[in-house]
Amino acid sequence: MPSKKIILVTGASSGFGAMTVRGLADAGHVVYAGMRDITGRNTAAAGQAAEYGQAHGVDLRPIEMDVSSQESVDAAVAAVVTDHGRIDVVVHNAGHMVLGPLEAFTPEQLASVYDTNAVSTQRVNRAVLPHLRRQRDGLVVWVGSSSTRGGTPPYLGPYFAAKAAEDSLAVSYAAELARFGIDTVIIVPGSFTTGTNHFANAGHPADPEVAAAYEAVYGDLMGQVAGKLAELAPADADPAEVARSIVRVVGTEKGRRPFRVHIDPADDGAETVNRVGDLVRRDFYRRVELEDLLGPAQ
Repeated sequence: MPSKKIILVTGASSGFGAMTVRGLADAGHVVYAGMRDITGRNTAAAGQAAEYGQAHGVDLRPIEMDVSSQESVDAAVAAVVTDHGRIDVVVHNAGHMVLGPLEAFTPEQLASVYDTNAVSTQRVNRAVLPHLRRQRDGLVVWVGSSSTRGGTPPYLGPYFAAKAAEDSLAVSYAAELARFGIDTVIIVPGSFTTGTNHFANAGHPADPEVAAAYEAVYGDLMGQVAGKLAELAPADADPAEVARSIVRVVGTEKGRRPFRVHIDPADDGAETVNRVGDLVRRDFYRRVELEDLLGPAQ
């Protein structure tokens, strides 16, 4: 893989995504900041990304990309490959959080959360992976969540379940892409109650009567959880460390990248559980004589 990489990041309008595209561009890569509706709701975000590139003399390009639409995803990936003849890295960052008692979400809402946080990665992979497989080289970075393995406070059920699904997809893809020389890294952020828009832009349940029934018994549970998470995190917890971690793994030589990177200021226990789970996975692959699938073919 060349030192200057062609990189596509989904969900790059704000939060971890916006920080990541700037960090990767600063590192000298050609970076496409995927975001939906760049001539509408995300006009300002797209303009800010383009202005950052111009002001810092780096190659940062906003690109229209709605991960809920295969047509939009295909068009974005085709544009990148047309410009450069290749794509080297995709970062699955798009996601959306919802808050509230699980029963109060409709099945349609639950499906929508799964679509944004998990199914969307399949649309992107089906557009990107044919190019990486042909190159016999590439890197897929998944931005997951410590909630898939660590402490899981209530009232975040749909989001936690969808991120767990994304993590499962990432683990399966890692083995299935290894013989094509494609590397996989799972970034595992913990809870950052400040510095991102996850909580501020979170969705809420569509059934107010059910939500009220829970609130009558549990009170302001979400406020209590958010307050305690903020107390657990150190004062210097910086969500930009997620972006810096992605920049580091992109810059690391293939075959030497970590399978997972945890950035968890509240230390909810996910790193401990993942360490055991990944150890079991490695041991099982060795027992069934598939050890070569634990890392990308060189």
